[in-house]
Amino acid sequence: MAKIKNIIFDFDGVILDSVPVKTEAFRQLFKDFPSNIVDQFITYHEENGGISRYIKIEYFFKTLLKENITETEVIKYANKYSLLTKQELANPKYLIGESFDFIKEHYRNINMHVASGADEADLHYICDTLELNQFFISIHGSPTPKNDVVKNILLIHKYILKETILIGDSINDFTAADKNNITFYGYNNTSLEEDHHYIKSFNTIDFI
Repeated sequence: MAKIKNIIFDFDGVILDSVPVKTEAFRQLFKDFPSNIVDQFITYHEENGGISRYIKIEYFFKTLLKENITETEVIKYANKYSLLTKQELANPKYLIGESFDFIKEHYRNINMHVASGADEADLHYICDTLELNQFFISIHGSPTPKNDVVKNILLIHKYILKETILIGDSINDFTAADKNNITFYGYNNTSLEEDHHYIKSFNTIDFI
């Protein structure tokens, strides 16, 4: 395997242990709707890490409730969701220790980027507050689809594909890597372990 020179990180579940906070925020966001529909949505949300809140909100209304929702209404719900999450998540207690330690140790000799399904404005707020910007060449989030974010990183920086990997905790992260012809490493989601390269611990990785 070629020496890895470039790493694109997913954020939620890889760098920040934010999934439980975001799940509860969605429950709060949709608390006035039928609980059985909300439960179905939460299952969808948990199975689709890496997909933006905008797509998830549309899914809740259009697919589960069978109701139309305007773009303006989607943005309104997304803004409410932001208020429920971003300040809470801008807390160092949610940093995943071993991945954060790996980033701090290697960012000077490996080009590092973030490609997240989280809202980009919220992502920058959290990274600014936690002083994470210093470790990454760039930080990107939704509404730009992750596939496009990864493609743009590769093109702008002219990275060699075999020297670049994406680390994520969902099948959607694998899809983004696969579509861009780079290697995917799963992390923090054992359902990815059987069929993909998998990082059981950043303390024992073998690709650098």
